[in-house]
Amino acid sequence: MFIRTTIIASAALALLASMTEAHSWADCIDWRFNDPAKPGYGANDGKCYGWARKYPIHSGMAFGTLDNADPNRHYQQNPADFTPCSDGKHGREPGSDETRQNPVTKAYGGQWGAMASTTAGSQMCVRWPAKNHAVKDEPNNPVYINMPQTLLSKDPDQKTFMNATIAQLKYKNCNFISSTDFTPCGGCFTVPKTLQTGTYVVQWRWMLNQDEWYTSCWDVAVTGTSASNTTGTSLGSQTSVFADLAED
Repeated sequence: MFIRTTIIASAALALLASMTEAHSWADCIDWRFNDPAKPGYGANDGKCYGWARKYPIHSGMAFGTLDNADPNRHYQQNPADFTPCSDGKHGREPGSDETRQNPVTKAYGGQWGAMASTTAGSQMCVRWPAKNHAVKDEPNNPVYINMPQTLLSKDPDQKTFMNATIAQLKYKNCNFISSTDFTPCGGCFTVPKTLQTGTYVVQWRWMLNQDEWYTSCWDVAVTGTSASNTTGTSLGSQTSVFADLAED
């Protein structure tokens, strides 16, 4: 009886540890609602038109499970250097490679998700998995959307990103489902309307605990100015591996 109790207790502690160690990342960085009057982030609520750098859409892994991939998707910065985009080497949790590619388009297409495109002044929405951190007893720390408004030839440092915050999104803006791990969350922001045509870098950055920061990086091609970005060719069910996302 004692052995059985010990095994059960050990299993419970292991489960608790796995939940505590689950962290988030930007899943889809150009999420468009099927019905803008009924916004949501579940699989039946919209479609993804753009992804972060080197996002493995053909991995066969369901929504919210890339923390179990090798390399994993959740990158935790190291306060010693605050490398802004994961290079697969630095960081307390190195994560997968999200460095700027040459050319930029090398990080998209084929085995990777599509690169986002938009127009200056339009709205973009981004989605992320809750990973057990949208529950009542957790703080609702904001997600920072950082977007330098100049055309750059390389990724900026973290200080430059921090000086270029264009939005703060509520982390717990979620479509709550029974699984607190795989609950889909998201938020929308406005692309600065003064941008000139070109390719810009964007950073999703969220703090779980003090000095415990997680980031995702992507590039977005800004074309034209101040037009509604409601059309385009969706990745749809043909390439999205997240069709099995649990619904609310």
